[in-house]
Amino acid sequence: MGPLRPDPAPPLLESPAATPLSSKVEIMARPHVTIAARAARSAGNVILRYMNRIDGLNIVEKQQLDFVSEVDKLAEAEIIKELRRAYPDHAILAEESGATGKGPLTWVIDPLDGTHNYLRGIPHFGVSIALLEKGVPIHAVVFDPLRDELYTASKGDGAYLNDRRMRVSKRENLGGAMIATGFPFRQREHLGPQLDMTRAILGQAEDIRRSGSAALDLAYVAAGRYDGYFEIGLKPWDMAAGVLLVHEAGGRYCDFAGRDGIPASGNIIAGNLNVAKAMVDAIGQQATSVLLKA
Repeated sequence: MGPLRPDPAPPLLESPAATPLSSKVEIMARPHVTIAARAARSAGNVILRYMNRIDGLNIVEKQQLDFVSEVDKLAEAEIIKELRRAYPDHAILAEESGATGKGPLTWVIDPLDGTHNYLRGIPHFGVSIALLEKGVPIHAVVFDPLRDELYTASKGDGAYLNDRRMRVSKRENLGGAMIATGFPFRQREHLGPQLDMTRAILGQAEDIRRSGSAALDLAYVAAGRYDGYFEIGLKPWDMAAGVLLVHEAGGRYCDFAGRDGIPASGNIIAGNLNVAKAMVDAIGQQATSVLLKA
């Protein structure tokens, strides 16, 4: 078989008119977000061009049940190219190529969050890019290329979905709440506690969703589509952009013990203030001592 060639880019991303004018004005006021959004759209074009050629992709299992395809790598290269062109002195931490550079400003990149979905033709995945200053997210972009939904946030400046200001839901407790989660496929030893926590949440909430993209789950919390979210063992690139979206939309993120901030453990709870607190209470009763560590 000859070299894999991408399909032509779909019309969804060809026209700059896809982003409303008011959104363009808002983004242009934040140059770091402008660059990150451009990089995310470039990566999205790569992802969609190959979507109908999944069977021909070169796929490698990095570790058990953790896959990377050549699309992940190509999309990541597009993002890094855009960021390096604008900010050659910034450090980069990317899921596939690792860490490069040093300094107080670091771009954290997940070029294709939801690789398992993508490789199975499930239409739910996204691009996640965040800029951290001394470990704290200050700018964030999450892009859903299939729906042309661009989620952006800057520290102290709010969170947006295209041209619309985002706010977390107004749900007052877990009763009637829609909660998202993920399962610890990298850490199967935590499967028992995960099921216990899920049971505790589902006993109070309306329902639980497991969509397969942490970045989009967090974006959906910020947009008020989900009331809350929890997951075990996320990596920095899974959540760096999403947590800023949640915070700037008026929500909260913390670890399973209720400590605010990006959890070093990767064990995260996010939601509006009321739901996040209720989730800490429910999960804290089921999580093991290992999962409650900082």
